Amino acid sequence: MTANSLLQVRVARKQVQALDIVSLDLVAVDGSALPPFTPGAHVDVHLPGGLVRQYSLCNDPAGASCYRIGVLRTAPSRGGSEAVHALTEGQVLSISAPRNQFPLAAGAQQHVLVAGGIGLTPLLCMAEQLAREGQAFTLHYAVRDAERVAFRDRLESAALAPHVQLHLSSDPAVQQQALARVLASPATGSHLYVCGPGGFMDAVLATARTAGWAADCLHSESFTPVVEVRDTDGDFEIEIASTGQVILVERGQTALAALSINGVQVLSSCEQGICGTCLTGVKAGVPDHRDQYLTEEEQAANDQFLPCCSRAKSARLVVDL
Repeated sequence: MTANSLLQVRVARKQVQALDIVSLDLVAVDGSALPPFTPGAHVDVHLPGGLVRQYSLCNDPAGASCYRIGVLRTAPSRGGSEAVHALTEGQVLSISAPRNQFPLAAGAQQHVLVAGGIGLTPLLCMAEQLAREGQAFTLHYAVRDAERVAFRDRLESAALAPHVQLHLSSDPAVQQQALARVLASPATGSHLYVCGPGGFMDAVLATARTAGWAADCLHSESFTPVVEVRDTDGDFEIEIASTGQVILVERGQTALAALSINGVQVLSSCEQGICGTCLTGVKAGVPDHRDQYLTEEEQAANDQFLPCCSRAKSARLVVDL
């Protein structure tokens, strides 16, 4: 998404939702309606200081007059959560239009939503839509203690309370045992959705696979960048299609950095393979996709890649620059 397509929003309301968690209600600066979204969608938020972070929309999309995000202050922070917590009502921000890579599965007979900590945010609006539509679902919320339970008023609402189970414990082993019982013997037509810290999601998904959940029934969302260096990683070349310039990308160096060092500037933002700002066309060669932006089908086409995080399986990539 280019800078020209960003939305200008104002922080209309800031609320404390739990210990170290705040929510922001964002409305269009000009008073117009914001683009519609579906449960599971997120936006890129451009924060003061040039930071760009991705946050799930957590309000019910039905008749929504704003975008609501919930943000945990993390320690240590890469700067994003601290910047959000420092925002004040009335402050103006730029955000992307919503993008949904974590939708509810059409045709599922049962939805099992499992949230860890701030991972509740996308699952909360999923639960509200499922309740409104009368679909079968449960929402399991694993959190360390009661003071960290976010959006308690919505969890205790008449629509959600019968479907919500809190799992309060500071012991990961206790949490894992409880969730193992939840995930045992999956019913036909059940789909699992999980969001939370990386280790939490890995444990839940591993437990589900062991219990016999089918791979196409497992859905997860993570905005945590995966910094990955593989034993097979090595140097590769990038050829600029328009000029024929060949640039070496060394092991441990991103293609984006190599391009920049050699005077080829590519617009970028998150530098984590999430926002898609640096998406670049590929005319020849095979990328090694490591992003969270492209769909599996888009990656399989091998006609574009994100140089901020992806590499090459072939010795050379010819890129459309």
